Amino acid sequence: MARDTHRVVPHKDGWAVRRDGTSKASHVTPTKAEAEKIGREISRKQGTELQIHNKDGRIARSDSHGNDPCPPKDKA
Repeated sequence: MARDTHRVVPHKDGWAVRRDGTSKASHVTPTKAEAEKIGREISRKQGTELQIHNKDGRIARSDSHGNDPCPPKDKA
């Protein structure tokens, strides 16, 4: 089952926040920090995965704000 994901990605005008399956960015900002802040808020509200990409397009970080299919087990 594929996860619903929002991404912070490089954009010709700075950085963009976009959801997988859409062709247009929901937000475009001049800085990555701004895009991360907006993306994190959207991801938390909508319960999606958030993937932050580097300028080269590689995924730098990933945060789950939804139903994580593989939650960590308690160390007992």
